[in-house]
Amino acid sequence: MTDQADIRNLSIIAHIDHGKSTLSDRILELTRAVDPRLMREQYLDTMDIERERGITIKAQNVRVNWKGRIINLIDTPGHVDFGYEVSRSLAACEGVILLVDASQGIEAQTLANCYLAIEHDLEIVAALNKIDLPQSDPDRYAGEIEQILGIPAETILRISAKTGDGVAALLDAVIERIPSPAGNPDAPLQALIFDSYYDQYRGVVSAIRVVNGAIGTDDRLRFMQTGKTHLVEEIGIRTPVPVPVPHLGAGEVGYLIANIRDVGEARSGETVTLVSNPAPTPLDGYQDPKPMVFCGLYPIDGDEFESLRDSLEKLKLNDASFTFEPETSAALGFGFRCGFLGLLHMEIVTERLEREFDLALIATAPSVNYRVCTTKGTEIEIENPSEMPAASEIEWIEEPMLKTSIITPSSYIGTIMELAQTRRGVLGKMEYLSPERVEINYRIPLAEIVVDFFDALKSRTKGYASLDYEADGYQTADLVRLDILINQEPVDAFSSIIHRDKAYDHGKRMVAKLRELIPRQLFDVPIQAAIGGRIISRETVKARRKDVLAKCYGGDITRKRKLLEKQKEGKKRMKSIGRVEIPQEAFISALKLGDS
Repeated sequence: MTDQADIRNLSIIAHIDHGKSTLSDRILELTRAVDPRLMREQYLDTMDIERERGITIKAQNVRVNWKGRIINLIDTPGHVDFGYEVSRSLAACEGVILLVDASQGIEAQTLANCYLAIEHDLEIVAALNKIDLPQSDPDRYAGEIEQILGIPAETILRISAKTGDGVAALLDAVIERIPSPAGNPDAPLQALIFDSYYDQYRGVVSAIRVVNGAIGTDDRLRFMQTGKTHLVEEIGIRTPVPVPVPHLGAGEVGYLIANIRDVGEARSGETVTLVSNPAPTPLDGYQDPKPMVFCGLYPIDGDEFESLRDSLEKLKLNDASFTFEPETSAALGFGFRCGFLGLLHMEIVTERLEREFDLALIATAPSVNYRVCTTKGTEIEIENPSEMPAASEIEWIEEPMLKTSIITPSSYIGTIMELAQTRRGVLGKMEYLSPERVEINYRIPLAEIVVDFFDALKSRTKGYASLDYEADGYQTADLVRLDILINQEPVDAFSSIIHRDKAYDHGKRMVAKLRELIPRQLFDVPIQAAIGGRIISRETVKARRKDVLAKCYGGDITRKRKLLEKQKEGKKRMKSIGRVEIPQEAFISALKLGDS
């Protein structure tokens, strides 16, 4: 087993596109962990979706050797929606590399993750990346980091992950500054599962950090939260190729395979111990993250409902931060109500279900969790607009609020304030980090953020502003349920809870879009937007009509009128018994409109 004093466990925290994955690539090259012939960009980003979007979604761990020491490196995501991945990775580390782009400076999400590292009492090794760019200004941004985080500017390293300049010095600093793990090798085994995924041939494969004791092949393990016991089939390390080893000691990071087929038995945060010499208490696991955004996921083919359930369970093993429970829709059939940490998280999970499990899905418009106090004095939580009681039964409604932090160049202050105020934001404080950069704090309803706030912020600031947010309680608001009726029948998939001031515009856009999407029937189809019993907008899909006057060449007008009246009566009768079949494409297109 490896000497504990030679081990260093660390994560890299950085904003999207600040060079985190590129630095991981250079470290793999410099430590010769990967054959140069097999090397590729974003080596640790294993999913196609990560490589296409250029973002890290899953934390990946790799073990490398540097000057006789072992470094367990965990490459973490940078987007605020994947903050749970970061918090789980930090729990398995003693230190972090704080990576900041030397041409852009520290961003809001990096700051949030850095404060998380400080809360975990981790050692921070700061580095300014991209010093090879002509627009980089490392001295200025080193001073900014010192002002915000108190890290002395002279200790901040200057590197270029692209060229490899300064990466060796960074690894030396990691060995020198980050402490070795402090576990007791002679104590009963306590190992923390910080990630898992499902392999269809080998079952659940778990990433583990051994905190105390040691684990070996053929040990019988007890999973302390579920109480289940399993025999170790294989333990190993990722270099980044999985390499089986006979033992893992205190402080080491590796993987565990125990032929677990039930995905519920090896969730993230689980503590593993030996059956023969069990630990008295489990390790502190992870707090379950609270979903911020909800949507319904329905299979286009109703027969795929069970496949969707199995796929969600397997994906939850790999991404523990989303929730799901069954629900039924009159329009879409059987599906699941899913909760996510943010809009990007929702997009990624939906796309992974479609790609990795070959499912065709419809996702309803995103919504948030509301609190409703009824006239009887009971308080209920509402995730789905269809659960909202009638307006006459509601005393008040509260919506979730966010405390947002926006870091931006000072030239964009005006356009950001205008955007925040149109989204019902209330200014908190404004603080200059330097003469050119400012941090603005707003309190904004979550419902206004989840739709397109991030995109609007990026487009107004040419991509220079960054956003971070955290939950900040609830606040009463004038909210209404907006229903869409098609041929006088409400379609629950299109219902939404919206602020009264924005209901008319949203309803008008929805009915106009549906008029284009719903095919013409043999009778007129009214499409209406309604709040309670009041119609606020209407469009009509005109009926297909046979030209009943085609054979009339002149003659008395009463003859034409008689034919038209006869046709009108038939259409009226048809409308009273006819049902409007809404094509799946109309649902998909209209629900995308709901996001805009």
